[in-house]
Amino acid sequence: MHERKSKRWLTQAVAAGAVAAGTLAFLPAPAQAQGAPPHDGGLQADFAAAAASYGVPTSVLMAVTHEESGWRWHKGYSESGGYGLADLTDVTADMLVDGDAGAGGRADLAAMVDKPELHTLRKAAKLTGLPAARLRTDRRANLDGAAALLASYQKSLKAEASKDPADWTGAVAEYSGLKDEKAARGYVDNVFRTIRSGASLRQADGNTVRLAADPSARPAAGRPAGLKLRTTAAAPDAECPASLSCAFDPVPIAANGQVSDRPANGIAIDRIVLHTAEGSFASAKQSLSAPGAVSGANYLMDTDGTTTQLIANKDLAFAVGNYHYNLHSVSIEQAGFTARGADWYTDAVYQRTAELVKYLAERYDVPLDRQHVLGHDNVPGSLDSNLAAQHWDKGTAWDWNRFMRLLGAPTDAGTRGVGKAGSVVTIAPQFGTGAEQTYTVCPADDPSGATPACAKVPQPSNSLFVRTAPAADAPLFLDPVVHPGDQAGTDAISDWSDRVQAGQQFVVAGREGDWTAIWYGGQKGWIHNPGGRNTIPAKGVKVIKTRGTTAAPVYGQAYPEASEYPAGLSPSTQKPLTAAHYGIPVGQAYVADQPPTPADDYFTSGGEVVTGSRTYYQVQFNHRTIYVNSADVTATPAC
Repeated sequence: MHERKSKRWLTQAVAAGAVAAGTLAFLPAPAQAQGAPPHDGGLQADFAAAAASYGVPTSVLMAVTHEESGWRWHKGYSESGGYGLADLTDVTADMLVDGDAGAGGRADLAAMVDKPELHTLRKAAKLTGLPAARLRTDRRANLDGAAALLASYQKSLKAEASKDPADWTGAVAEYSGLKDEKAARGYVDNVFRTIRSGASLRQADGNTVRLAADPSARPAAGRPAGLKLRTTAAAPDAECPASLSCAFDPVPIAANGQVSDRPANGIAIDRIVLHTAEGSFASAKQSLSAPGAVSGANYLMDTDGTTTQLIANKDLAFAVGNYHYNLHSVSIEQAGFTARGADWYTDAVYQRTAELVKYLAERYDVPLDRQHVLGHDNVPGSLDSNLAAQHWDKGTAWDWNRFMRLLGAPTDAGTRGVGKAGSVVTIAPQFGTGAEQTYTVCPADDPSGATPACAKVPQPSNSLFVRTAPAADAPLFLDPVVHPGDQAGTDAISDWSDRVQAGQQFVVAGREGDWTAIWYGGQKGWIHNPGGRNTIPAKGVKVIKTRGTTAAPVYGQAYPEASEYPAGLSPSTQKPLTAAHYGIPVGQAYVADQPPTPADDYFTSGGEVVTGSRTYYQVQFNHRTIYVNSADVTATPAC
């Protein structure tokens, strides 16, 4: 019912030598001990003891492990073959045979894993004198291993084992495992940013671990003596900010996109779409680079923020399942797994994606709002037949509020509350511990292999459930397109049809107790909103209503009328969506946050652009945006 991406990528990060510190999604390790880490003494005490044992500043150890794992313990090994809070790596040939790489029968398996950066756990075991198995499963031992590695790197760089974090810049860079100077510097910057700002995490046992802020902490300038890193400036043709470790590795354009000349040819780039690859960087790159690929992306980002541009922005990447959105968008694919992203998206991914999006927004004048900075799950199907099958990444686990703050366009700023019926609210749920949502996650949702059976999983979420009535036990909102013949929506993590997402804006349809009604998907839906704590009243947008006495049609695409195409060009079909509830009925209202734009189309033959006379608003319809003809509606300022 909720299809995953059609891409099935082998996990080949290790085989390609692309393992980097901070890689996320943890995979099951049935042959390894799975014991839970001890809690006696507490994590705070474990950090202090491990740091003291090896003469490492506690702040450095805490910030490095925060960058690696967010201080969350997971059984098994990560996609980089790492274990525990410190992501100590121990990549084996069996991982390549039994895991997503599927490399059984290859004669070069031993060579693939014969790299020092793939075996930091073994080095840590030698340094500490502890059994490797203990470093995999015991929290304190895992932290001892990290501290021992940092101390050994400090010694090999002939640096002073001081209490000043700046003196540990080289050791932190070495711990990253990154060989590119810009990428390693990005890792170091993230670690020191955490030291400056501080961090905290409430654990399952109720205790909170804290790293006190040190506003004066700064990494040492320049490259530390003895640190061997290659210098690779951004490729001249890579369309990236200078701060990003970025290269242009163009893929052949065939079934994965179209050659164009945006925006010089008049086709505006006014949307940026984020995706999750459901696999590693290397496996995603292999799939996206294949000559017969039917999916594309302009950019592919690894979990350390290292980025490869695959398709020039002047060209179209077939990435979002909707040609017209492809026509006007740039897509950024990120390595990782949608179902488990909340635990595994690193600070580097947030920071580097924000840098790239800000660069693109400035270059192409893309509005920094949630109708133009989108997840794939916010893009509609182009026709009735593919509405339900659209992808659901970025899903619930991407912290949109945090990301929009990094863009300098916060969606959670302002006084929380809710206005009267007819006013507009911005969805702004809390994200993190104490504000989790519970979703059903099934094996089909999680290609990492970490979900052997369907289970209820509480996790941080960017979304709120929409219900059919103002009650916690009311059925979830029913979209009959997604759930034909059913009575209600579901709590499946892949079910985008019954939830609203941070930053989205809706018109208030009523209030009852702790519940707020909104117009959603052609119907009235209810969100739990005690005292308005999950919403912020919004101004500066347009309220869209049908102009006539019948429902205004909505569209998946915005093509010109057939009569507007020149002779020799076959018109694209522009017709409204007719699926149940797809329209703007009399009495309902929806939100557009930018003026309407002209209908248009593009033909690779001759590079011809056709622009129509009609204009279309992009409005927030349900979980996804959609088009509406400006002639069919009225647009009034939000009150």
